[in-house]
Amino acid sequence: TAFNSLNHDMTLTEFKFIWYMEYSHRMWGRVVGLAYILPAAYFWRKGLLSRPMKGCVLALCGLVCFQGLLGWYMVKSGLEEKPDSYDIPRVSQYRLAAHLGSALVLYSASLWTGLSVLLPRHKLPETRQLLRLRQCAHGTTALIFLTALSGAFVAGLDAGLVYNSFPKMGERWIPDDLLAFSPVLRNIFENPTTVQFDHRILGIASFTAVTALYLFSRKIPLPRRTRMAVTSLMAVACVQ
Repeated sequence: TAFNSLNHDMTLTEFKFIWYMEYSHRMWGRVVGLAYILPAAYFWRKGLLSRPMKGCVLALCGLVCFQGLLGWYMVKSGLEEKPDSYDIPRVSQYRLAAHLGSALVLYSASLWTGLSVLLPRHKLPETRQLLRLRQCAHGTTALIFLTALSGAFVAGLDAGLVYNSFPKMGERWIPDDLLAFSPVLRNIFENPTTVQFDHRILGIASFTAVTALYLFSRKIPLPRRTRMAVTSLMAVACVQ
């Protein structure tokens, strides 16, 4: 149906391009799964994993399988017939955000586990400043995660095509159709204008939070490795 109504002029070469993109993504996901499960089974069988590490390994392998299942569930939403809709076929923005969020959790957990094994834990005095820095780091992490999820809604709704000017959206700071949908809560997840507006605000807030975290960390005596991590975060935020 989608081909007949929207893509009837697509050539076989153009179709093969998008097909191989999807196929490569699926194959790469399966390779990632094997890269988790096969070494985990080997180290488990050899008795090289401690009891806490076995729990981490099981959780990570389970998350890999869940990620694959979530990807299938997401793609399935783009193949469902919608007789009352004349929009282009697209996956659910909710499932896309869930798939991305799950991937970020998997990557973060993998990195955290790997670094915990490779690098010794710093024994730092629990000062008030250090506690505040840790709280700021956790808050910044949550804000960045939320910003990334909002990006999935932008992608899922093609919301990036609505306005292409910055910092204003068109000629206005706050667009007229920001709350066009009813009930109001729907706008946050389904109104392309609101989704893009929220992503902009969250992006600016994330960059501001990273900058504040970096400046605050400069006032505290920190180990070289920790200072390098904060500086790298600031550099990546600027590039992003």
